[in-house]
Amino acid sequence: MSLEEFYDELNYVDASRKNRLKYAHMVLNDISLLPKLIDIMFRVDDKISCRAAWVFEFVCDHYIYAIVPYLDVFCNQIKNVYLDSAVRPVAKVCCFIAQEYDSKHPNTLKKTLKPKHKEQIIEVCFDWMISDQKIAAKAYAMDTLFILGKNYSWVHPQLTQILEQDFQMQSAGYKVRAKRILKKLNK
Repeated sequence: MSLEEFYDELNYVDASRKNRLKYAHMVLNDISLLPKLIDIMFRVDDKISCRAAWVFEFVCDHYIYAIVPYLDVFCNQIKNVYLDSAVRPVAKVCCFIAQEYDSKHPNTLKKTLKPKHKEQIIEVCFDWMISDQKIAAKAYAMDTLFILGKNYSWVHPQLTQILEQDFQMQSAGYKVRAKRILKKLNK
């Protein structure tokens, strides 16, 4: 399938879980579609990029190692994503990466995720935390920063400061997640 054909196909992606899963399986069954999906996802001024991000999230949820050959592209481009509907799934993928990296078992991401990648993810997560993002993106950013911050002495103090500073002005959902992260940070 050509890039243009795949782009047209993404017009049929909707927000339903069943639909996003269908397209994720299409990509997982033909992994040559993954670089095309990533290309479309990072066309950040195009509304179809959001649909690509939804599918990409499901691909990574089912097989996080699919991202490994594209870590450079992903980490270099995530800072450019700004549409709300794309930021949330991209933030969730950052969280998947952090969780897999933090796994107690040896895995491919532990070997391939370079300090540069972690720093790029940390930077964009802090940007999401201090900008006007929806709660879901901030929640995934909190979790990612907590996990990756274990390797950087400056991250946890910065995260604590942001959470405490923003706590009173945020939604109930934010407060629940922030309390949980603050409790972990204070141990």
